[in-house]
Amino acid sequence: MKMIYATLSSRSFLWLLLIVNIIGTIYGYYWYGYQLKETPGIFLAFVPDSPTASLFFVFVVCAFLMKKSWGLIEALAVITLFKYGIWAVVMNLLTLYTQGYLPWEGYMLIASHAAMALQGLLYSPFYRMKYWHLAAAGVWTLHNDIIDYVYKMMPQYGSLMQYMNNIGYFTFWLSIISIFLGYYFGIRKKRLTLSL
Repeated sequence: MKMIYATLSSRSFLWLLLIVNIIGTIYGYYWYGYQLKETPGIFLAFVPDSPTASLFFVFVVCAFLMKKSWGLIEALAVITLFKYGIWAVVMNLLTLYTQGYLPWEGYMLIASHAAMALQGLLYSPFYRMKYWHLAAAGVWTLHNDIIDYVYKMMPQYGSLMQYMNNIGYFTFWLSIISIFLGYYFGIRKKRLTLSL
């Protein structure tokens, strides 16, 4: 395990991770482009869920490279990376189940979003979060669910739109689990130090 964390905290690996996450974030905002054009301005910050989660992580990695720690951004990253990473994996698998097929982009989204969820948790021993950081990130996350499923700003997933009530219920509990995991993995007495 020490070897894994030594690799994760190396400067060269962090730079690679930063580049990959920047590219993924840009692609994510591009993917939401059509929906963002139709989104009222007041909701714009809450519609592109996954790219915003990876953007939080971009800031986390930037802080690491500067030998800093931004607790609030770390809390937002760990909760939203896990939540939207798992959410997208489940939605794409549900699409495969209901339609009987999935285009290659769907498999790419499954792999990239599973990696999102994993990276948020893998870096949690390096976080310096406080309870108020986690509380604020939890409010943001649950507020986002309200925007998505009460104000109908959720990501558009074609044939799955008929199941939106069920998906909204699943998403709420996924948020609760993600907040709990943010607490479990992100707030500890023993912290690891980056070997930069």
